[in-house]
Amino acid sequence: MFRKCSAGAAEPCYLGHVLTENEHGLIVGACVTEAGTRAERAAALALLDQGRQGRRRTLGADKQYQERRFVEALRERDIVPHVAEYERGNLQRNSLREEERNSAGFQQSQRKRKLVEQSFAWIKHWAGFRQVKLRSRKRVEWLFQIAAAAYNLVRMSRLLAVSS
Repeated sequence: MFRKCSAGAAEPCYLGHVLTENEHGLIVGACVTEAGTRAERAAALALLDQGRQGRRRTLGADKQYQERRFVEALRERDIVPHVAEYERGNLQRNSLREEERNSAGFQQSQRKRKLVEQSFAWIKHWAGFRQVKLRSRKRVEWLFQIAAAAYNLVRMSRLLAVSS
């Protein structure tokens, strides 16, 4: 439950999560969770567990994913963490190893993070997710996954137009 102000009513609140691939920015996984402090990291691990195994994988993420247990869970799954770091003066909170921090893939993953933000902007603006009228996590997730699939169709049509 989420309350916008102290006098307001508490309403169910959900977070949408997407997993994108780095090359073209297509969404490869989408889910919805109830809002909470650990929901984003738990959803990320669940989406990664659904993904393909066998090839080298990396995960680019912002600073809120810079948690020691989350980074360790990525390493257990043989996923190289490319998580944005806190300021250099605060090294005790950074969980990345030196070879992960200095790899060329780290810089690329940090540049490609904007593709996730573009998908959320499209879903909010064009798919009407700025304010969802549905109630229940299951219904919101259903609509969110349809919106993610629609985003992929629009994105692929633009990618095909550029390559032609």
